[in-house]
Amino acid sequence: METFTNILSDRGSKYAVSGVKVSSRLEAVAAVKTLKKDKKFAKATHNTWAVVLSEGGPVKNDDGEGGAGRIILQMLEGADLTDHMIIVTRWYGGVKLGGDRFRRVQDSVRYYFAHKS
Repeated sequence: METFTNILSDRGSKYAVSGVKVSSRLEAVAAVKTLKKDKKFAKATHNTWAVVLSEGGPVKNDDGEGGAGRIILQMLEGADLTDHMIIVTRWYGGVKLGGDRFRRVQDSVRYYFAHKS
């Protein structure tokens, strides 16, 4: 798994983005569990993720950040990237971001696309 931490912050909320190849929903869930073995990620407010599986189609999880998984999924589909899961992690900073939270999710995914190996 490739992880980029502290990639951006907005009104106190901090973001990280991770990505990993997976081939099933079970592998995706396991990847989130692996990420959360790091206490920092386990304590995050949200670990939202999505993947387009070549066998199984799109899978997403908002983890309480309603609509964030859909944003990640749309970006994966737009990039025609299959069997590669992206997780956007947010640590809430005390100020509600409203619709800007979706822009920060997009910014995080773009960062991942630009910097992944």
